[in-house]
Amino acid sequence: QVQLVESGGGLVQAGDSLTLSCAASGPISHKDTMAWFRQAAGKEREFVAAINWSGDSTYYADSLKGRFTISRDNFKKLVYLQMNTLKPEDTALYYCAARTWDRYEPGAYAYWGQGTQVTVSS
Repeated sequence: QVQLVESGGGLVQAGDSLTLSCAASGPISHKDTMAWFRQAAGKEREFVAAINWSGDSTYYADSLKGRFTISRDNFKKLVYLQMNTLKPEDTALYYCAARTWDRYEPGAYAYWGQGTQVTVSS
């Protein structure tokens, strides 16, 4: 059974940076696409970023390009999301997801973590 555990969330001020981590365990393959999604209160889950198995292809929500960076360490089975210049509108529960046939579609992912809360105060 694949398990994903997110960490690194917290309460920060606007303009701060934060790095989220996702630790994978179980039969996760280094060939699996990994991704981050987020869900703000009262809103649908939305795509944040994805990374292919080798880490040389990354994909971002257009609105987040330049501020967020996704990376992975296949040896350690870790995926990271570096978030810079955070804004109050980035406040959400951030989820790690793995293994998909459509990197942008949350319903296409096989595995999910429980999420880590990021709150950005103004």
